[in-house]
Amino acid sequence: MAAISFDPSLNVEVGQKNNGTVIVEEIDGLIRVYKNGHVERPPIIPIIPCNVAGGGVMAKDVVIDKFTGSWTRIYAPTYSTKMPLLVYFHGGGFCVGSAAWSCYHEFLSALASKAGCIILSVNYRLAPENRLPAAYDDGINTIMWLKQQAVNGSNEQKWWLSQCDFSSLFLAGDSAGANIAYNVATRLGSSYGTSDSNIKPLVLKGKILIQPFFGGEARTASEMHATQPTNSALTRSASDTYWRLSLPLGANRDHPWCNPLAKGAAKLRELKLPLTMVCVSEMDILKDRNLEFCSALASAGKRVETKIYKGVGHAFHVLHNSPFSQIRTQEMISHLKAFISQ
Repeated sequence: MAAISFDPSLNVEVGQKNNGTVIVEEIDGLIRVYKNGHVERPPIIPIIPCNVAGGGVMAKDVVIDKFTGSWTRIYAPTYSTKMPLLVYFHGGGFCVGSAAWSCYHEFLSALASKAGCIILSVNYRLAPENRLPAAYDDGINTIMWLKQQAVNGSNEQKWWLSQCDFSSLFLAGDSAGANIAYNVATRLGSSYGTSDSNIKPLVLKGKILIQPFFGGEARTASEMHATQPTNSALTRSASDTYWRLSLPLGANRDHPWCNPLAKGAAKLRELKLPLTMVCVSEMDILKDRNLEFCSALASAGKRVETKIYKGVGHAFHVLHNSPFSQIRTQEMISHLKAFISQ
């Protein structure tokens, strides 16, 4: 996979004008938001069709909800045995990204092939046009759509449904996608939300959080002082901008959707959560916050596996923005395969 480099630094002061329209937020090369509500997302990463999947993997795009526009790219290896199901949410600060981005297509094609699993890569609604909880709602709707397929599967979807082990479902994602996976899992495990009995025959076995995008008003040491790779995929200023654009208006970074450990957030001990794997990058500004989250899960009596990847930064597995990225990505795929196979 080719390296993709960009510098998502906040480079525009509020009030700068472009063609007479005031720009209120911008992350260079990724997103520009105007005062009138118009949003621009430059095509920094190629969009590719589903039919370019190779390596013994078939991929197709399927509409989940015509009303919201959410859809999923389904990857199915040509295995003869039943395979686990992995529902994956892409990263991008809730504001950018696509299930059709070439970097995700290549990573998930490889993961499906090497780990032997069916993958549904969800294309959810983006902020600021659709602030949270829109992405969480799309995640839940995907799970409920998947349940309906499992119960009343159509011939049209038989090409992948016939290979699924519905008793082995995993939620996964990276960065903002890991945040979505976590919040969807908490809804599924909440007595106030969708209970396990409501998603039968699906059984949620675990969740995989790759560099989960959490935050808080108080800064961690790695957010303040982390040594990051050149052209890091996530800077502190970019992180703050994503949260301003995605959280409900008026909310700060101690909102429970941003900071699951904040006062007022659901108590971890009271949540019904499956086994969790958290993948942490050594040179990521989120490193300390991710490790703090792992410790909190363990202290709450939850089962958690922590994997730390040396010498790489945020989103290394899709952006390949470090000399160690390829090696660490293969390590990660091996870890993910072991996790979903246990």
